[in-house]
Amino acid sequence: MRCLLIYDISDDRTRQKIADACLDYGLQRIQYSAFSGNLSRTHQRELMTEVKRRLGKHTGNIQLFTFPDDVWNARRVIEQGEQQ
Repeated sequence: MRCLLIYDISDDRTRQKIADACLDYGLQRIQYSAFSGNLSRTHQRELMTEVKRRLGKHTGNIQLFTFPDDVWNARRVIEQGEQQ
């Protein structure tokens, strides 16, 4: 299922750990604090468990959204200029 994970974390080191977890699960960075990709329900649970572990006691807001393919494919995207 298509997933979008977004986060707001003030601590630089913790933010990097969360980004690394997203990459470890095969998500692609679409913005600085946003990742997307396909994850099974099992991998969604595993990722959120890992993200919670890496967040530890730091302050943060992490949200995982899931979308059926038809909804994801209907999104509107403008990409211009250099991409990461």
